[in-house]
Amino acid sequence: MGSKYTKRYTAEFKRDAIALVDSSGKTVTAVARELGISSESLRGWYRQAKADRGEGAPGELTTAEREELKRLRRQNAEQAKTIEVLRKAAVFFAKESDR
Repeated sequence: MGSKYTKRYTAEFKRDAIALVDSSGKTVTAVARELGISSESLRGWYRQAKADRGEGAPGELTTAEREELKRLRRQNAEQAKTIEVLRKAAVFFAKESDR
C-alpha cells in the first residue's frame, strides 16, 4: 500500500527531468531510477510535456486546457447550486403569494 504522504516536485525539477529524458537517449524508467523518483510520475510528466508541445496523442488535453476544464467544471457546479437555491426561492415565494 502507498504512503499517505505524496511528495511534491517543483516545476523546475520536472522540467529538468523531462529534458534529461529527451537529451540522454535513456528510457524514462532509467532516468527515473537515476533521479530516485517513480517511473510512473516521470512518464506522466513526459506525456503531459509532449501534449503541451503538440506532440501528444490525438484528443489529449494540454495543461492549459486541463486547467480551463477544471475551472469551467467548478463554475458549472457553483451555477448549479445557485440555480437550485433560486428554484427553491421561487417555489417558496409562489406559495407565499397564494396566501
